[in-house]
Amino acid sequence: MRHRDTVQKMKRTRSHRKALLCHLATALILHKRIVTTEAKAKALRPFIEHLITRAKKAVLREQHGRLPNGWTVDLHQRRFVGRFVHNKKALQELFGAIAPKVLERPGGYTRIVKLGLYRRGDGARSAIIELVDWAGPQESTATKPSQSTPAQKPS
Repeated sequence: MRHRDTVQKMKRTRSHRKALLCHLATALILHKRIVTTEAKAKALRPFIEHLITRAKKAVLREQHGRLPNGWTVDLHQRRFVGRFVHNKKALQELFGAIAPKVLERPGGYTRIVKLGLYRRGDGARSAIIELVDWAGPQESTATKPSQSTPAQKPS
């Protein structure tokens, strides 16, 4: 039974699952949108939202000057998030661009869009997970330009 069990194991060991989520989080921070399986996207959502919330609180503390004497950045939060995001460029992007942009948002920083496609090798369902504030306009079939007819041969 899975009563009150919140961990989605995805048939992986704890260390493998942690490494997978860290790499997916880094990719999402750098690219703002990634295509993965639905199960991985659903497992990634609470993981990345917790990291973004930590970064947001750090930026708020830095802006309001609620730091220990002599500190200019919230080093504790940056080191905590750095345990999971190992790429320095991704950390700078998270604390420099993403966190300031979501300061007014109370949560829900990510969106999962189910593609309805199945992966060829194992039949896993595909999904897109993206940061909400960086998502472009929703694509629909009505907005796509119609295919033009091939050029006529000169006679």
